[in-house]
Amino acid sequence: MTPFDPDNTPVRTPSATPIILDGYGAGYGAGPGGPAGETGHRQSPLLDGLNPQQLEAVEYRGPSLLIIAGAGSGKTSVLTRRIASLLETREAYPSQILAITFTNKAAAEMRERVKVLLGEGAEGMWISTFHSSCVRILRREAESAGLSSSFSIYDSADTKVTLKRIIKSLDADSYGFTPGNAAAKISKLKNELADVDSYARNANLSDPQEVMFIEIFRQYTQRLRAANALDFDDLIGETVYLFRAFPRVAATYRRRFRHILVDEYQDTNHAQYSLVRELTLPVTPELADELEATGVHVRNLREPSGGIPGASLTVVGDSDQSIYAFRGADTRNISEFERDFPGTKVILLEQNYRSTQNILSAANAVIGHNFDRKEKKLWSAGGDGEKIVGYTAYNGHDEAQFVADEIETLHGAGMAYRDMAVFYRTNAQTRALEEIFVRAAVPYRVVGGTKFYERAEIKDALAYLISVANPDDELALRRILNTPKRGIGPATETGLSSFAEANQISFREAMRDSASLGLGPKVTGAILQLAGVLDEAALKIDPAYPGGPVNVSELLTFVLEGSGLLTVLRNSRDPQDEARAENIEELVAQTKDFNRENPDAGLVDFLTQVSLVAAADDLDDASGTVSLMTLHTAKGLEYEAVFLTGVEEGLLPHQMSANEPGGPAEERRLFYVGITRARQRLYLSLAMTRAQFGEINVAMPSRYLQEIPATLIDWKQSPGMANSRNGTQSRALNRRDGFGGGFNSTRSGFSELPPAPKPKTEWANTVTQVRDNGDLELAAGDRIRHSSFGDGRVNQVTGEGTKRVAHVQFDTAGAKKLLIKIAPIEKI
Repeated sequence: MTPFDPDNTPVRTPSATPIILDGYGAGYGAGPGGPAGETGHRQSPLLDGLNPQQLEAVEYRGPSLLIIAGAGSGKTSVLTRRIASLLETREAYPSQILAITFTNKAAAEMRERVKVLLGEGAEGMWISTFHSSCVRILRREAESAGLSSSFSIYDSADTKVTLKRIIKSLDADSYGFTPGNAAAKISKLKNELADVDSYARNANLSDPQEVMFIEIFRQYTQRLRAANALDFDDLIGETVYLFRAFPRVAATYRRRFRHILVDEYQDTNHAQYSLVRELTLPVTPELADELEATGVHVRNLREPSGGIPGASLTVVGDSDQSIYAFRGADTRNISEFERDFPGTKVILLEQNYRSTQNILSAANAVIGHNFDRKEKKLWSAGGDGEKIVGYTAYNGHDEAQFVADEIETLHGAGMAYRDMAVFYRTNAQTRALEEIFVRAAVPYRVVGGTKFYERAEIKDALAYLISVANPDDELALRRILNTPKRGIGPATETGLSSFAEANQISFREAMRDSASLGLGPKVTGAILQLAGVLDEAALKIDPAYPGGPVNVSELLTFVLEGSGLLTVLRNSRDPQDEARAENIEELVAQTKDFNRENPDAGLVDFLTQVSLVAAADDLDDASGTVSLMTLHTAKGLEYEAVFLTGVEEGLLPHQMSANEPGGPAEERRLFYVGITRARQRLYLSLAMTRAQFGEINVAMPSRYLQEIPATLIDWKQSPGMANSRNGTQSRALNRRDGFGGGFNSTRSGFSELPPAPKPKTEWANTVTQVRDNGDLELAAGDRIRHSSFGDGRVNQVTGEGTKRVAHVQFDTAGAKKLLIKIAPIEKI
């Protein structure tokens, strides 16, 4: 539990008749006769450098303003200058301003920018996230909300621990419930302002699973109340309920906050939208009288009717960048804003200060295919810039090699590693990238995620293989003993270890003899079943096995099926388990690659390769590291060069998108977000074959590629270079499109590409068995031979120890960087 109060301002305890002075004498009232109307355009330094649309957005005064801010259009600058302008012109006191952001980082940045503009005059504003604002309100109004002001706030981990106990007590796991999927469903309902009673009224009570969920939801709600705690979703919902149940409390905050500004409005869910609505409603004459009677000065805010008009509302957003439907974000909040707030002024910010025009033209072309959006065209005054580079790889490793080579070319031309990023749709795509980057000595970091071999599910799957290869590895055995859940607890694990030690046998032998421990039939059966799977797997790699030993891929498939590890993840309702299953399937695909490229190698060779790659020390560089991240993580960031990988059907758009809340339209917005992160250089890559779900499948170019004018892309290896129909047409034109037609050959221009070359018999990026070259000494002038790149000459060696890097000029493959420790090279 994490009880905290983000409000550093002391909470004042009111007297019987308090005199509230903050905010006296100012409403949003800055229409034609208000301050802004009298002074016109001020010659304030705050307005320096603004384009006409930005200037209008800063100076407009009225009940509601919708700023449609395209990517890179300077929205943060506009928002902060609008706040500063309200304060500088004395149209508002700091305490009358509430600015809401989605992250604490964004709130801190906005607060700092306003402070730079106005100095200490900005003190007293509320610039915070939705959740932080609601915490401040609920702590101050705790008595009305039925809470103690010291209530705790449960984070996601606290929620799952609580739900785990409830599910266990109800035996609800037999109905398919896990802490993860129950938490996700409860969160979704709370974001729609539904509580357990309102949900139960409309539930199908003839469905046992529904009845069980209602009981879980009810007990969870009761436990939170008993603990004087709220979870993060409650913070917003309870504030909305508070305002609706206590009009006097709501009127206090409506009177206080006369200017409300919301950033990233396209990402708001129903609860957040409702909170904004509650704060911007007018105060009735009766409530205004009540406020006046209790010492709250409202005289200068009142209209002739006696009421107080609603606060001025400014929202900034871009429906084209709404990519969080899975979190409950509703694009209708922005697309229907004018209907919800009549008389809204709409201002488009279309001038982009980040990207070149070629990049923006591609983004405009792609997003233009989405419906239900505010039409806008991003443009730049900075010129067309370089063309977008397109590349069709033979497989995922070829794609990764292309990316690594281009990164080195850019770095050699003076671009820092930290100014480059690689985006992908799913975390499973990082495996090939990481392997090639390690071998090519490209320093990188996985942003917002975990490196492939460090992910728990990958470690679990590898632990099964290690237990087969090395029966004496107690650490690996203990890792998989209860993974997936088999009802084998810590006490049983300790008992097995003690039994092994007392009898001077291995942990694995203790598992085989677990019937001697008197553990009970269920637990004993689970241990013996696991021991049996491992023993049978060990027989399969014995050279004497009938028909010869199985390969690594077949072995991994056997232990995954026998253990149930993959099945449990596939059947889980936790959305995160879906991604974990994809990662394990990627590992299966990796073993198939290994078998094909190393037909004589066995399980120990595979585990050696994995351990060497996984244990390779992180490289560093004076110019930082290349960032690897999912497209969702990329939102809000920008880089000089962006590599957008896996632009294929099934990945982008993702094959699951048809069943997701946002659908293919949100996938297109995700692609748009990725494109608009690039400042100067953009690379789009795809592969002819892609490993998915443990199989090597033919990959088709994404439908989004045909939406980009052909004149904007320079294909280094085009979709037409590896095609069907005897090289007469591009693969992009021939793909089977289940969504209404293929590419338009006139627009794509792919049909004019040259015929495909004869299929290559050997890929230049073959991932060979990794060697441990820790003792190999190289110096400038040495000749080496690489198993894939051929012969070459060492130009220089940099780094020390495990980070030694050879800079090699190969006779045919050109310049490459190789991490000496694991590169498949030999001195000649």
